[in-house]
Amino acid sequence: MTSFKIQTFALLVLAAISCVSIAAFSPISNNFSKERVATMPRVNQMDNSKIYMTATADVANGGAEESTGAAMLPMTFNLVKSIVGAGVLSLPAGIAAFGNAPSALIPATLLIAGIGSLSAYGFSLIGRVCSYTGSNSYREAWSKTVGEETSIIPAASCTFKTCVATLAYSIILADTFRSLFATIGLNISRSSTLISITSLIILPLCLLKNLASLAPFSLLGIVGMGYTAIAMGIRYFSGAYSVPKGVLLSGIPATLQPTFGETGAIGVLNPNSFILICMLSTAYMSHFNAPKFYNELKNNTLKRYNTLVSISFAISIAFFSIITALGFLTFGSASNSLILNNYNTKDVLMTLSRVAVAVSLIFSYPLAFAGFRDGVLDLAKVPADKRPNSLQNKVTVGLLSVITGLGLVVKDLSFVLSFGGATLGNALIYVYPALMFRGAVKKMGDKATKGMKREVKLAMANAILGIGMGCIGMKMAWKATFH
Repeated sequence: MTSFKIQTFALLVLAAISCVSIAAFSPISNNFSKERVATMPRVNQMDNSKIYMTATADVANGGAEESTGAAMLPMTFNLVKSIVGAGVLSLPAGIAAFGNAPSALIPATLLIAGIGSLSAYGFSLIGRVCSYTGSNSYREAWSKTVGEETSIIPAASCTFKTCVATLAYSIILADTFRSLFATIGLNISRSSTLISITSLIILPLCLLKNLASLAPFSLLGIVGMGYTAIAMGIRYFSGAYSVPKGVLLSGIPATLQPTFGETGAIGVLNPNSFILICMLSTAYMSHFNAPKFYNELKNNTLKRYNTLVSISFAISIAFFSIITALGFLTFGSASNSLILNNYNTKDVLMTLSRVAVAVSLIFSYPLAFAGFRDGVLDLAKVPADKRPNSLQNKVTVGLLSVITGLGLVVKDLSFVLSFGGATLGNALIYVYPALMFRGAVKKMGDKATKGMKREVKLAMANAILGIGMGCIGMKMAWKATFH
């Protein structure tokens, strides 16, 4: 127990160092003057990019006016909120994919910080492209730099990612509510739980025409994650789940009880480590909203925007590191793809955490689903003004049925997140921003600085790295799940 506590302390120190280092890291230099950036047009509407974080950010900002924009503090809160979600609860399983000893946390934490830094750089690149081109959405930035004829590519990618998000929500809700039912003595199957929750709660909410009233409830997500981190810390340091004398071990299936071995830091050399890397790509995913954060930031110079990005991703890195550490140090290689599943259903502290996560997801689900549904309709080329309620209702029922069906079959949250990150998640974070930046610099011609031209090579190297990580990660995620 003592050695575990020392490992935890060392890890938290490492996480703090990572946090400070990325906060000090300026993703890119200011290549344009403040005056030029300040004169760029500011439009708050996101063309063809109705992603669910848009609604939550609008409400949390209190309806910031175009003429003033939102201050740094609320924008930082909004960005952290859009990054830190329930997906962080799967990260301990990402470590368990390649290691089973506490020292596996050392390379894992470095990966969390490294992927977070690369994600911050991609997020920053998108904002810079928007400042150079006056774009207000991911798709518009692509159209003005790469080409309108291929703008369906980022649009389809954003739609795919919202599909992955809703599927992940369904998986988490099924497992979480099943555990909550078990707490009160109801033994209901996972399938029955998911179908019931979807039919009685999720479907009626997704059929609502005005989702603005749901957005404030999504703020519970970051509060719930904060509480979960504290509860996990209390349980870890109290030894309530330590083998063999943990007071809460009784009643937990053997497959979910803490298991540790001798594969530590060296395990990161196993290709299975790419499962964690790709899970992180999904965990940090908020890049389709980068144009909104740039355009709505008050006095949106590139320096201020980069400060917003650096601080927000630094906080997210620290949060991911702590949650991942506490989960893996408690359960080791037995860490479930949803770490809350490892905890005793009679554990009051963790039951409250399940309730917080469930409430947050219930009210966030319709917001994510709306982005998925609207993305499908956009790809089907159905104009926004030609979508009667009857059509939207039919599409809602159809798509929700597909997502629920997938949720009944696919039960491994870590596979969903790693596969989603390995495919179009990596594209949105690494590849597309680099291509847009290269296109923007090319269109500037002689006005582009030498530094910007050199940076194109760096951005493209980042894109190639993303493609490589995605290919290997996709293969390992598939192999780990189906072989």
